[in-house]
Formats: sequence, structure tokens, C-alpha cells
Amino acid sequence: MRILLIAGAFNSLTQRVHAELGDAGHQVAVELVTRRTPLLATVRSHAPDLVIAPMLTTAVPREVWSACTCLIVHPGPVGDRGPSSVDWAVHLGADRWGVTVLQANDEMDAGDVWAAADCPVPEVGKSDLYRGEIADAAMAAVHTAVARFASGTYRPRPQHSLPAAERPGRARPPLRQDERRIDWRSAPAATVLRTLRAADSRPGVRDELLGATWFLHGGHPEDTLKGEPGDILATRCGAICRATVDGAVWIPELRPPRTPGGPGTVKLPATLALGDRLPPVPEIPAPLEADDGTAAGRTWADIRYREDGPVGFLRFSFPGGAMSTDHCRRLLAAYRHACSRPTSVLVLGGRRDFFSNGIHLNVIEAAADPAEESWANINAMDDLVHAVLTTTDRLVVAALGGNAAAGGAMLALAADEVWCRSGVVLNPHYRLMGLYGSEYWTYTLPGRVGQGAAAELMERALPVTAAAAQRCGLVDRIVDCAPQDFTARTARLAARLAASAACQPRIAAKKATRERDEARRPLAAYRADELARMHAQFLGPDQPYHALRRAFVRKEPGPALPAAG
Repeated sequence: MRILLIAGAFNSLTQRVHAELGDAGHQVAVELVTRRTPLLATVRSHAPDLVIAPMLTTAVPREVWSACTCLIVHPGPVGDRGPSSVDWAVHLGADRWGVTVLQANDEMDAGDVWAAADCPVPEVGKSDLYRGEIADAAMAAVHTAVARFASGTYRPRPQHSLPAAERPGRARPPLRQDERRIDWRSAPAATVLRTLRAADSRPGVRDELLGATWFLHGGHPEDTLKGEPGDILATRCGAICRATVDGAVWIPELRPPRTPGGPGTVKLPATLALGDRLPPVPEIPAPLEADDGTAAGRTWADIRYREDGPVGFLRFSFPGGAMSTDHCRRLLAAYRHACSRPTSVLVLGGRRDFFSNGIHLNVIEAAADPAEESWANINAMDDLVHAVLTTTDRLVVAALGGNAAAGGAMLALAADEVWCRSGVVLNPHYRLMGLYGSEYWTYTLPGRVGQGAAAELMERALPVTAAAAQRCGLVDRIVDCAPQDFTARTARLAARLAASAACQPRIAAKKATRERDEARRPLAAYRADELARMHAQFLGPDQPYHALRRAFVRKEPGPALPAAG
């Protein structure tokens, strides 16, 4: 079928719907729309058999849904209505939630039901939940709805006709800042964490801190540090620790409010956002091999290492998958520590949600000299990837529990094997940010998929499912499991790999292969050529990178994208 996706942004769910429906053999197009978009003319120009809205914040007008079947993907159970569905799921501490695919009509979220699927709600942030369990449920419901529509015989069910047991949701208002407000003098840590997690990506939790208004983004538990509720107790890796009445929480990012008529503001590591306002509190590093939370208590760290016999696990998780210069350097130091250990298999990644999206565009945007910071960041990424590429005394596995893009995808490709959770979406390209790319992609990508396919991936700049990535050689293994199960599943697979008869012969062959490739063309030559292109794009006055980056991080309309080719 010809399917048109209409969306407010090409976000993670829209990308996954686009990629999976394309894999299923449909002709899929996507249009990003606003209230000013002439939607009827846009739809008619595509002449679709079906319109699907995976993520749309505006109503589909009658003139459109009366002319063509339009299915809305609503991230709430049947009967749920309102724009803050996933926020409410986390805010209320729901055990289960769901996704409903319904037909657009005159009333928001009230149309006839084509399909629905439910899912568990683990104790994670809203955005992690949305990209994980919610996205899995959404895809199950979308595939069912598309198959039912294609049959030509299915009749969607009016919501008002469904028994109450089949309508677990209800209409809910937008979750406003007044309801998100944290009373630091009385709220226990569990309540603070739930409030922060329900707003972790957008909109954040508005709060007063050190004489200014901020939006707080993200939250992690801390059981050891204590102090006066609301006070900043310590910093760690860019995050701040604030006391609650019964403990404390780590807050990784802050965002200043937008001034009237001013540009959009960006989330930044909390200590960077606070700058000179930050009081003289201690920087408390987390031991790399710290426990994730047992009798010793819970504490947060964005990089952790542990061992299980011959397998090392270097796990990391950075907000939004973005890796600043500091993130890259700290991860490189941890990687070198992992490589000093007597293991035969090293698993890089393995947590749920984002693996990596490459350089940190927000930190770059906030820098005094964005071009200089871009250059430092890309070199730090290159240093990390080089370390992975030149590891010849063990097998390295990149374990992607969540999406990866640009330099983050290339970081994964530097490993000997790439394992992906089945719901992962890859964006192995840079063009949409006006960049040529680095991270040794001109060595690793053609080596995996061939020169022609590498050029096509870069030029098309479209998302790729894990299944499609495996077919073309980007991915070696798909792990079909729920997001919560990925860490344990990859640990078992890594143990099996380390115990296999093929492990030591493969390690022995790695060194010879690397020496052969180095003699053919040194890695330094790939890096020099890539960085020469990137340097010109970072510094060239006529290059689109800075305008594209600014529009992306500030959620504003950007300039026309550079042409492919």
C-alpha cells in the first residue's frame, strides 16, 4: 500500500513506523506538519491509500479525515485522551499502560479503535519508556491496524460501544507545571524521582534554584548523601545532587526558561548550566565498578564496569544519547581500564534506551566558540573509536539496547560484533546535520556493507530497522526481547561467546587482520581525510552545519537540508 505518515517531528517513533512499514513492503512517505501546513493539499499530492499519524500534536481537520482514512497513534490505553498520556503514566506510577490506534474524527482521541496493545511501565524516565515499551506496543498496534485496513473487511469499533473493561483509560488534562511542582521540604525521594522522570525530556520540572528559575531534567536515586532538603550536596560528572527529606536525587541536566520573544533554550549538564552560580560543593566521583544498588545503597553513575568471569561489561548511558567531549574522554578512560582486565570478551553498552547519538550538539551550541567545541568533540569521539578499532587482545561486542545515530552508530561499528535489540532504529548517516562525518566511518561502514551500500545509506539519510541492518551487514545479531530484558540476555550471550571454541582463534585472527588493513591504508589516513572535510564544515562561513544545529537543538524551523549526493 501507499502509506503517508504525517507527524509533528521525525521523532523516534515516527522513524520506527517509517522503517518497519517500509520493511513490510509498503511505499511509505513522511510529511512533517504544523498548524500552517495545507494538509489536504499535502495529502492529495501523495495520493495515499492510508494516512497514519505516529506523533501529531495538532488535530487532523475534517476535510482531510473525511477524504482519506487517517489513523492516529495515541500513546495511551483505549479510552485515554489528552496530550500528556505518557507523562501521566509515569507521574501516577502506573504498572501498565498501552497504545491505541484510532481513526481521526471531530474529537481528539475519541475515534473508532482499529487496534490496541498494552505494555508494562518499569521505573524509568518518560522518554526511555516512550522509546522502549510504548514504541514496542505502538508497532504491534500499527501492524495490526494496517493489516486490518488492507483486508478491506475490518470495521473499527466505536469507543462508546466498548464494555468498560475494554476502556481502561479516561480523559486527562495536560499535565501542567503546577501539578509537577516539587515541594522539597516534604516530598520523599520516591515522589521527587517520579515527578522528574515524568518530565525528563520535555518539558522538565520548573523549579527555583540558586536564585533563578530552571527546568530540571532527569532524576536518579542517591541513598548515601543527605542534607537540608532542596540543597545541592555534591556534583558528579556534570550532574548535581539535591537533598530530599529522606535522601537525595541526582539531576543530570538543567534548562533555563525561554525569555519572551527569545530563542528556544537547550538542556545542558547541570553544572555547565549553573556556571558561576554553583556553590562550592564537592565533586564526588562514582567508582567505576560501584554496585548498582544493594545493601550499600543506590547511587548514580553514567559509566559502570563489571566482570563476570571472562566477560567484561562496560555500560554507559548519557542523556539523549549525546556524548560531549567530557563524556567521550571519560568513557575512553573507562574503556582503557576495561582493556587492562583479563577478559576475552568486552561488551560495550548493553543498557536499555540510547546507545549513542554522537557528538553533543547542545553543549556545542552553548559553547563560547561552537566551531572550536565541535572540533574538540569530534576528535574525542575519534579517539574513543580508535581505541575500539585497535583492540586486538579480546573480542569487543557493541550491545545496542536502544537507538544509535551518526557517530554513535559508527562507535558501534568499530566493535567486532554488533548486537541490537529487535526494536532498535539506526541512523548511520550525518547529512541531515550538514556534516560529512568522522569516527572512521569510511573504514568501517564500507567494510561491513560495501562501498555502494555505504554511499546509499549516507545519501538517503533514512532510519534503518535492526532487521534491515542485519540483512545488509550492519548488525550481526538481533536480540528479540523487551527493553528490560536486554541487559540479562546480552550477558548470557556474551558468556556463551567467551566459552565457545571459536573465541580464542577469532582473537588471534584479529591482530593479523588489523595489521593487514593497516598496511593497506593506515587508520590515521582515514581519520585525516574525514577530519579535513569536517574542519571545513565546522569553520566554513557558507556551510549549513551551524544553522542546522542551532535549529535542531532549539526546536525551531531550520534552513533547507543539503542535497544528497
